[in-house]
Amino acid sequence: MSASITLDRAGASTPEGRVLFENLTLSIGAERIGLVGRNGSGKSTLLRLVAGQGEPSSGSIIVSGRVGELAQRWPDDTISLAEALGVTAGLARLARLEAGQGSEEDMAEADWTLEHRIAETLANVDLPERDLTRTIKGFSGGERTRIAVARLWLEAPDILLLDEPTNNLDAPGRAAILALIDEWRGAAIVASHDRDLLEHVDRIVELTPVGVTVFSGGWSEFAAARDARRAAATDALDRAEGDLKRVKDQVQLQREMKARKDAAGKAGRAKAGQSKMMLDFKQDRAEASQGAANRLADRQLSEANEALDKAKARFEILVPLNVVAPSVGLPSQKLVLHFEDVTVEVGGRKLFGPLSFKVVGPERIHIAGQNGSGKSTLLSLITGARQPGSGSIRRLDGRIAMLDQHADTLDPALTLLENMRIANPELDDNAAYAGLARFAFRNKKAHQVVGTLSGGERLRAAMSCLLAASEPPQLLLLDEPTNHLDIDSIEVIEDAMRSYDGALIVVSHDPDFIANVGCTREIRL
Repeated sequence: MSASITLDRAGASTPEGRVLFENLTLSIGAERIGLVGRNGSGKSTLLRLVAGQGEPSSGSIIVSGRVGELAQRWPDDTISLAEALGVTAGLARLARLEAGQGSEEDMAEADWTLEHRIAETLANVDLPERDLTRTIKGFSGGERTRIAVARLWLEAPDILLLDEPTNNLDAPGRAAILALIDEWRGAAIVASHDRDLLEHVDRIVELTPVGVTVFSGGWSEFAAARDARRAAATDALDRAEGDLKRVKDQVQLQREMKARKDAAGKAGRAKAGQSKMMLDFKQDRAEASQGAANRLADRQLSEANEALDKAKARFEILVPLNVVAPSVGLPSQKLVLHFEDVTVEVGGRKLFGPLSFKVVGPERIHIAGQNGSGKSTLLSLITGARQPGSGSIRRLDGRIAMLDQHADTLDPALTLLENMRIANPELDDNAAYAGLARFAFRNKKAHQVVGTLSGGERLRAAMSCLLAASEPPQLLLLDEPTNHLDIDSIEVIEDAMRSYDGALIVVSHDPDFIANVGCTREIRL
């Protein structure tokens, strides 16, 4: 069966009635579609609707073909590898036939290539595992993802649905996902913030509050078109602001001219000795004329303000925030961190080491390694939260801070301003507001409760609290900061980190983020 997905003016809303997207018309054949948009724009909802899990709030979605989804978690980690691969029944059927106990149904449905296909598929995803009875509990997160990829290859559905498939994946896991997308010959829809992955799709569908847009090509083509739209939105805002100023100036000038003319006319009429009836008539006519002029001026001002509001709304949706980190004053030759022959043991086995390296001045370092290699443990050693098994560590005590994807330094029950004051009690109100404003939390936004923020906003808020300190950190550690963030939020964090003039150590599997924040050294565990 040839795969096809047809969306005809499809829309979706939240249970509370908030519109996620609407009027999405799209026909998908044997191609790869990238799905992008800010968190909460409806990407996961659209995937669920295509999978048949619910109905659109408007329009229709027609799916032809078997749908397969990437399993990103299993409810029970005691299941066997064979169960995770979905081959238990097929292997049992072959076993019955080989033992001479099979039925006619077994004979008709037997896949005599199954064992060979399992071995070949596991090898292709870099998992040459032969013991299919082994429970998945013993596999790392990245290995489990590769198991899920192998299951899709074995099931061979017509339509592939992937929801943020590269989150938390190491290099082998990412490679398995990219190979799956590159080699897939059916239809595929991939919701992702991974810009490297999005280079591998044929078209990109963007869901935004101002509409749904379809772009031909991968991420590079999409980014070029998006930047052009952002430039157009910026120009439109500039024009709207200029138009409003021009209307205000014209209205003010007309009113001043009218006032001078009225004053001159009144003086002239007084000298001419005209009758009271004539003077009243001229005054009524002047007042009527002034009323019409005022109504025209009010309409022009209203139209200009309305145009400006629309331009601002579109600008705020399309154009990312401008965030600049304050200077932390790190000298270029200052020793920030020194590891000398450091080793770590976990459960009696050596996790890594001996490890030796230095960080001098505002260096930018990427910590690389497969899942389970000890990257988070290394960050704990750097902060002093954990001690090494052997070796020595010299660090900038008190000038090191760690930021992870959860922004755990914030109290979700308190406002941004309250969190800022707790983190930096030495700041007065003006300085606290200024610290938040530097990271685009201005005016009323400073009083928003942290628990209501998006993931990207929480990370940005945590950065603002860290960097507003009277002695801000000169070494910042980032632990998988881009997981679960949308692309716009990632780019805001990248801008902030590019302007940060301290040292940076980054744990991330996102190659674009690593490059964009300027990492020039790599430490591989």
